[in-house]
Amino acid sequence: MAYKRVLTIQDISCVGQCSLTVALPIISACGVETAILPSAVLSTHTGGFKGFTFRDLTDDIPAIAAHWRSEGIKFDAIYTGYLGSTKQIDFVADILETMGNETCVRVIDPAMADNGKLYVGFDDAYVAAMRKLCTKADVLLPNITEACFLTGEEFKTEYDRAYIDALLEKLVAMGVKTVVLTGVSYRKDKTGVVVYDHGVYHYYEHRKIAKGCHGTGDVYASAFFGALMLGKSLNDSARIAADYTVECIENTQGDPTHWYGVKFETALASLMNMIHE
Repeated sequence: MAYKRVLTIQDISCVGQCSLTVALPIISACGVETAILPSAVLSTHTGGFKGFTFRDLTDDIPAIAAHWRSEGIKFDAIYTGYLGSTKQIDFVADILETMGNETCVRVIDPAMADNGKLYVGFDDAYVAAMRKLCTKADVLLPNITEACFLTGEEFKTEYDRAYIDALLEKLVAMGVKTVVLTGVSYRKDKTGVVVYDHGVYHYYEHRKIAKGCHGTGDVYASAFFGALMLGKSLNDSARIAADYTVECIENTQGDPTHWYGVKFETALASLMNMIHE
């Protein structure tokens, strides 16, 4: 397996175990050279902390990309996460088009919504910009809420296979090549991930942990991306990332002081074992 250089673009929440503070260590642990492009720097993430600081780095992005181009830097894959504005999305779209090598894999996590609602600060204009960006994805990693906003489908908490199929087909109709849809639950005590690749549907089901945790979407996407970069199939990457994320949540249960994220570091050895088995 060739040694790969990849780029991930998302914010840095200095405390909170999400975004780049999750993506960089997880992908690097997989043995992949990981370059970063921070979209913003926050003292903490925004889920439950008060009075956090925020430094917008939007205006730095074009200069960073221009310097890379002048140095002839290219990437084998690019993975995008939380982006803070429509202006950032425009800059990232340009990077996706110009900074990858000939075989670059583009993975987009449209991190903008959950539980039927957009994140604070996002609106219809942001959704429209994200929808356009997602058409550039080789692999799209939405949750059900994000898939609904992207497609205009009604968000439902109870659904059947036909509802999920409609979401997948509409995402593909946008121009997305492959969809990995997370948080798909057909049974109350189970949840799972759907991989929809060129019309082929594969569902991996696993135990559902009732209490949610901040940052698990970033943990999942980073582990999926790392496994994919090491040559694992789409289905195996989805399974490995799901099992790893569940273990991270389990390792955090029972610690009321650790409400702001999951102890992903404690399960990195398991991730390595799953990737190299």
